[in-house]
This record gives sequence, structure tokens and C-alpha cells, in this order.
Amino acid sequence: MLTSKVAKRYAQGLLDFTNESGQTAAVFSEMKDVVKIMSESKDLNKFFLTPYIDSKKKIEAANEIFKGFSASSQNLIRLVIKHGRESQLKNIAQEFINKVEDINGVQRVTLTTATQLSKENLDQILRSTNLVKPGSNFDLNLNVKPEILGGYILRVGDQQVDASVKTKLNQVKKDFQLN
Repeated sequence: MLTSKVAKRYAQGLLDFTNESGQTAAVFSEMKDVVKIMSESKDLNKFFLTPYIDSKKKIEAANEIFKGFSASSQNLIRLVIKHGRESQLKNIAQEFINKVEDINGVQRVTLTTATQLSKENLDQILRSTNLVKPGSNFDLNLNVKPEILGGYILRVGDQQVDASVKTKLNQVKKDFQLN
């Protein structure tokens, strides 16, 4: 997923501030909560995206929803809404999380399979590739997409291994069309 320049700039500004004030760990946890809340609540997203709702009402709602957060996180959320960027709130939070994980050396791994995998199969796939550094920390995101038919798609950072049946069938189809 491409991240907008807006999200990257706000996230970098927040990271710079939290590093200076020593609040990175607390804000990191709160930004994970923001991503979770924004992902789970379609109504909240619709509310924030409604153009005829005044930003003051959006700020009031955000203050209530995120009232347990630190002042730094609340100020960021208010600033984002005040500047009309509430549609980017989830992206900003996710980009902040990514930046902190990059600093801490955490690899982001996405594994897409056709069915749910056992722990043994999952470990075997991760060991069989040189993309996942042995003994390193990684954040694993599992997706189940039956449309890939079988196999898996492993994405680590900006590198991808596509060992799905669907891709292999498409390649065979392409080869037949060329010959």
C-alpha cells in the first residue's frame, strides 16, 4: 500500500517530537490503537469523511473517542482534523508505527495463503526464504485469500515471493499463448 506524502510528513513530525520528549513508546502504542479503531469502525470513518460536518464537531468526537490518550497523541489528532486531513489519520498512525519499527529493526512480513496454515507450515515457509532474517524481530500479517488457489505470497518490506498456484497457472497460460 502506498503511503501519501501527507501521512509521511505528519508521522515524521510526530516521531521527531516523541524522540525529543521521550514519549515514543507510549505514542507508538496509542497509534496502534488509532489504526485498530479506524480499521474497525466504518461509522467513524464515514463521520470523519463527511465534508459538511464542521471540524469543531469532529474534534469534539475525537476528544471523546481518544480521551485516554497522551496529550501528544490527542494534539496530533486535533491538528490533523483542524487541517482537514482526517481522511489520512489512519495512514499517519500506520506510517508512525512503520517508522518506529524500522528504527527498532522490526521486519514487516505479510504472508498470503489460500487456507489457514498450521504453525509448523508457517515456520517452514519463513525458514525457507532468505527474505526473513533468522533470529530477527518481525511483525507478521497473515491473509487468507482462497482466490490464489494454493501456495503462498510472501512479502517482506519491498520484496515479494509469489509461489501461488494462481500465478503459476497464469504463467503456463501465457506460455501457451506465446507458442
